[in-house]
Amino acid sequence: MFIRCTVGLAVALVVSVVLAIGLGPAPVSPADTLRYLGAAFTGGTIRLDEVATYEIVWQLRTPRVLLAAVVGAGLSAVGAGVQALVRNPLADPFVLGISSGAAVGAVSVLVTGALAVAGIYALSVGAFAGALVAALLVHLAARRRGPGGTSPLRLVLTGVAMAYAFQATMALLIYLVPQGEATATVLYWTLGGFGAATWGSLPLVVVVVLAGIVLLRLRARDMDVLALGDETAASSGVDTGRLRRELFVLTSVMTGAMVAVSGAIGFVGLIVPHLVRMVTGAVHARVLVLAPLVGAVLAVWVDLLSRTVVAPRELPLGVVTALVGVPVFVVLLRRRGYVFGGV
Repeated sequence: MFIRCTVGLAVALVVSVVLAIGLGPAPVSPADTLRYLGAAFTGGTIRLDEVATYEIVWQLRTPRVLLAAVVGAGLSAVGAGVQALVRNPLADPFVLGISSGAAVGAVSVLVTGALAVAGIYALSVGAFAGALVAALLVHLAARRRGPGGTSPLRLVLTGVAMAYAFQATMALLIYLVPQGEATATVLYWTLGGFGAATWGSLPLVVVVVLAGIVLLRLRARDMDVLALGDETAASSGVDTGRLRRELFVLTSVMTGAMVAVSGAIGFVGLIVPHLVRMVTGAVHARVLVLAPLVGAVLAVWVDLLSRTVVAPRELPLGVVTALVGVPVFVVLLRRRGYVFGGV
């Protein structure tokens, strides 16, 4: 069943990407979409009257759809990792205050003009730096010496407190420097979106997300043992303190890289791991393969809805993910006897 699900989701992801690239205010057939993509990758030629459509497909839609797939996969993997880290079913990639730190970084760049040398990437660089600073502060504030290291509850409470502190800082920055653009940027980082996607924004986040998923998958067995409790994990030879530090660093870097290019997209990292566990069980070796695929497919279609339902305007991505995903999750939850951490 696991292999069938993996293959089926991989095929669904490829089909979803092709369809999403072709759909929009200027629809393009799947055949033409594949032809344009083939021409772009192989250096082929297209007719002169197709140049405008080709530019829409290759320069605007393709990087956006690919970014949606990568971020959706990354958020789902990070969600599974954070839930294992803090042993809390309500945990998501942003529970540690990292998204709030990224928002402060982005707003700081906007209102102060810092990092101007980075050009069009200044906001992304500022957001990534803010996310890493937030992760470092949470780690230092929650750190505890001794056996087992930092407890999950201590980490969550510290993250929530830091999130409030960063939100207050962000509000203060906007209050002191009232600018319409600053307010719009805050809204962007809060609700998320892929409208600013370019080919230049892809390489770093692709490398970070793929490497992070692989590294999380390598610790899948230890995460299974950690879910049974610290005492059981320690008796099985797992260094829980070291494992939590590794998971914290991995999930923080991945979250920072994704928030820097897409803003804070909620729901995906919280719900997708649970959906996968309902179907395949809580074994992380399976969850960390299927959850990224499900998250990628979900993000691609949610992004398509956000840019087509009220075109030419776009709905905030966080609104669409909640409106689409919550009813599906509630129905599945009522139909299946699901317990977090159960195999």
